Amino acid sequence: MSLTLDNTTQFDVEEKEYLRHGTKGLLARIYTPKGAGPFPALVEVHGGAWCLSDRFTEKVRHEFMASHGVVSVALDFRSGNEDPYPASVADVNYAVRWVKQHAKELKTKPELVGLSGQSSGGHLAMLVAMRPNDPRYAAIPIAGSSHDASVRCVIMSWPVINPLGRYRYAKAELAKPNPPEWAKTIAPRQDKYWQSEANQGEGSPLLILERGEKVKTPPAFWLQGRGDVLHDYLDPESKSGKTEAPRFVDLYRKAGGEIELNYFDSDRKPGQSPDLTNIGDTFERMLGFIGKKLKVSCSVRLATARRIVRARVAGARGRLSWRGATIHVTATARSRPS
Repeated sequence: MSLTLDNTTQFDVEEKEYLRHGTKGLLARIYTPKGAGPFPALVEVHGGAWCLSDRFTEKVRHEFMASHGVVSVALDFRSGNEDPYPASVADVNYAVRWVKQHAKELKTKPELVGLSGQSSGGHLAMLVAMRPNDPRYAAIPIAGSSHDASVRCVIMSWPVINPLGRYRYAKAELAKPNPPEWAKTIAPRQDKYWQSEANQGEGSPLLILERGEKVKTPPAFWLQGRGDVLHDYLDPESKSGKTEAPRFVDLYRKAGGEIELNYFDSDRKPGQSPDLTNIGDTFERMLGFIGKKLKVSCSVRLATARRIVRARVAGARGRLSWRGATIHVTATARSRPS
């Protein structure tokens, strides 16, 4: 059954400490749709070249998802400026398990949890999804929990899917007489987080697949702006003849995974973050993917929809009825004072 409501729903926002390292607590900003649920949930991983930004950076997307019936858990995690690879990967792995452990109070279910990330956050999301039980990434225990970090799906917005390739691309640009500004900042940040080219290659989802490693391949969605030379460039070391997005898609499908590649028009300048309020219907496309991969039982969705519609027509003159799985609303406008 497919159930679509044209309007958005209200949501609550709260912050919880999900993990602590010594005296430093890590917060999750949780956007929860109003209603009983259970709702699909996304653990959201921000971008920032593994060293910058925080749980607020991509709140436009988090608010949109919550207003359309998706729990959005936006994370802070350890920065590459202080804690190199694989510290942030371990934090994200832990966060997935934490959300599953607290699924009931978050109005979701363990089997309805996915990962979402932007830029370097997209890389972290895919890496955790591919290696949910890697002992380095799952090294932080959760008392009383038997959940692992496997997820039902992964959503990536212009991910740095091959850190080593992007690093060498930036270094090659730096060697030119008039290097672009973006290369001057990206290479040092990747040095800070990854520490070595060997680590960048080991932790590259694209190269993991090229090496033929046995990994998880949950259904994936890649959102990519056209002309984005920082995330969808042509790697001179690749023999595929394809830019990074279609190159990864081919490898993912060859490994048995299902993945959708969605391009959108973008006027983004290299080194600048995109305006998330001006990227067309991309969030709607994400919702369509979530609706297919994180399905809630028909009876639960219909019950939730009934509550929403009742609230919307409350006070209006009209009749509300259900016939099978269909909602019927017949209403007349209130009389206005002359």
